[in-house]
Amino acid sequence: MLSAQSTDKKVNEVTPELYRRFPHFRDLQHAKVKEIESLIREVNYHKTKAKHLIATSVRVCDVYSGKVPRTHEDLTSLPGVGNKTANVVLSELKITPAFPVDTHVYRVSRRLGLASANTRDKVELELREEFEPQIWRNLHHWLIFHGRRVCKAQRPLCSECDLRKICPSAE
Repeated sequence: MLSAQSTDKKVNEVTPELYRRFPHFRDLQHAKVKEIESLIREVNYHKTKAKHLIATSVRVCDVYSGKVPRTHEDLTSLPGVGNKTANVVLSELKITPAFPVDTHVYRVSRRLGLASANTRDKVELELREEFEPQIWRNLHHWLIFHGRRVCKAQRPLCSECDLRKICPSAE
């Protein structure tokens, strides 16, 4: 939830204190919005995200007995949880194969010609059709790492890219 429109670096800076103060949903559901806002203020949309964190904690405690839901439908019923976040949870917890499409996956898969759609959800469908479910999690991570390190948004390092010979977007 915190990573939407924010960098992983920033999220990783604010979460240790958030988790220290509120280690469980049952603790977080009783938090004050202003306190959560102050803990996560460095991430984008911190006011909305603070409200979502508390509302999600309440719902998880009331509806799911304090446990993270284990279906896409249940996860996306939580405030502030969309398709990508639900897919991350399902994939990382190895509940079911899922293919989260973030900004890096979207950009890199289109540049490499792996997908051509113009929305994240449609790119997800293209990638799911093209690749076997057992590699979705790893491919998701490979595309993210490649996007962060080489195939950068503003200045891709095409001259340093090992994929430049097969990349339709190489400069």
